[in-house]
Amino acid sequence: MFSALGREVRFLRGGLRMLARISRLKPGSGVNLADDLEGAVDRHAARVAILFEEERWTYADLESRANRYAAWALDRGLKPGATVALFMENRPDYLAIWFGMAKVGLSTALINTQLTGAGLAHCVDTAGADHVIVDAPLAEAWRSARAHLRTAATAWLSGAVAEDFAALDPLLLDASSARPDRQLRAGIRAEDLVLLIYTSGTTGLPKAARITHLRMLLTMHSFSAATGSTARDVIYAPLPLYHTVGGVCAPGIALTVGGAIALRRQFSASAFWSDCVRFDATLFQYIGELCRYLLNAPDHPDERRHRLRLVIGNGLRPDVWDRFQARFAIPRILEFYGATESNLSLFNLDGGPHAIGRVPAYMKGAVNVALIRFDPVAESPVRQVSGRCIPCVEGEVGEAIARIDPAKAQMRFEGYSDAGATESKILRDVFEPGDAWFRSGDLMRSDRLGYLYFVDRIGDTFRWKGENVSTAEVAGVIAAVPGILEVNVYGVEIPGCSGRTGMASLVVDEAQFDPARVRAAVHAGLPGYARPLFLRLTRAMEVTGTFKQKKSEAIQEGFDPRTVADTLMFDDPRHEAYVPLSPALHAEIVSGALRL
Repeated sequence: MFSALGREVRFLRGGLRMLARISRLKPGSGVNLADDLEGAVDRHAARVAILFEEERWTYADLESRANRYAAWALDRGLKPGATVALFMENRPDYLAIWFGMAKVGLSTALINTQLTGAGLAHCVDTAGADHVIVDAPLAEAWRSARAHLRTAATAWLSGAVAEDFAALDPLLLDASSARPDRQLRAGIRAEDLVLLIYTSGTTGLPKAARITHLRMLLTMHSFSAATGSTARDVIYAPLPLYHTVGGVCAPGIALTVGGAIALRRQFSASAFWSDCVRFDATLFQYIGELCRYLLNAPDHPDERRHRLRLVIGNGLRPDVWDRFQARFAIPRILEFYGATESNLSLFNLDGGPHAIGRVPAYMKGAVNVALIRFDPVAESPVRQVSGRCIPCVEGEVGEAIARIDPAKAQMRFEGYSDAGATESKILRDVFEPGDAWFRSGDLMRSDRLGYLYFVDRIGDTFRWKGENVSTAEVAGVIAAVPGILEVNVYGVEIPGCSGRTGMASLVVDEAQFDPARVRAAVHAGLPGYARPLFLRLTRAMEVTGTFKQKKSEAIQEGFDPRTVADTLMFDDPRHEAYVPLSPALHAEIVSGALRL
């Protein structure tokens, strides 16, 4: 009884704090990012806002630098509504730039620093930016994109001087550090664009998600409220600033309340705990496989010397959660669910193990989420004869969707810069004629207490022997085997067979890895149709900049040992073991001579 009461108290405390913080943010209002952050500067001018390497920027320092960028933009003749593209590594200027652009009514396109060539050019063209700020370490990447650009954007080099770039730093030294007149953004409304953030999906060219002032402030204040952050907190943020989690959520946790954000150019597992101690971090933000990387790293003398009170993020898989929390003495994990472009956000405010959020019965009307039945073969929602979708019952797996209502701040879907991409994410006539819902593309299930659990990404679930296989479930079983460092599960096609069979790419500790252990685990923990027939041993897993595992190329490469450079193994029923996949064995499988 006391445990249940404590759970509800934690949930309600966090939920009410969030509602109180975001209630003022409404469509049609004049709220904007620059006003909000200038207010924080006025309240906390002398406090440290950013820690980076040996630098310490106060709130006054941050604004002074932002004002210089604003003056630079005005001197270029840029008018409200224009967009500046930013191609920069993590450092304090990154935050100063989009703050400065917002001060004069401009938006900033945050470009993935891993991009080169045509992909980089695509993002700049999509943004419609006439000016691009390029960080000196990324100059060569920018040069590789020039031939692919459709627009004649001027590239400004930051941190160095080069003949083929316009020089930014000398102009900033001469620019005014005074706060620009607020009238320069007087016409900006909550629904106006402030950032473009590109999806980091595993297939296709990135899509530019529109981040309005309203969405930006909702995100920043929701996260500071969910974590209960204060001016005494320091959040360690080694994640890319070009993505929502690293570039909006983490700064929001700090900058909305007078706290500090500690930046690192790139995530480093070996330096992580030393940084947490050095910066005296009280929180950090995780995503994807970051926690697994830390768990697989050797023991570190600082890994339990930290002062962390909470970690927040998404994508912490159940097979990592408990071990991570125990080894590193993490008092509390706050898992959330959301996406850059989504109007669906969930917070596991009371810390239920392995859940991505919670919607108790008494809050169902207040949280914008529904689960509907989904057909993984057709990859579409199941509809009744009437044409309406079917809500899932407790424990049933379905796609998570969120109702779209432009009149309500938390239910707006701003979409992408591409209208076709926007429409592809909208599901219509779901429960009643004319309604519209955002499609998350993710499968979830709920339990009797209202906890929601991630099951799989649509497209990752595949069908074999007439049954649906969850890649996340298979990966969870394999990841628990000693010697397994990383797992990526997907389905591959075998000629003459219906559906796709399982294949697991593995990064292993060679001193501990034993294929027999993997086979024993999957045969004990999974039904026959879900056991992967193939293993692929690779030195490093292909991931996006935000640690999402890439699958499309591996799926296309299949299991032919003549074309795949990595070691391949096959669960041979004749030997009851994973054996090396030779060209002769491959020929037996694809010809049908070996019955599966």
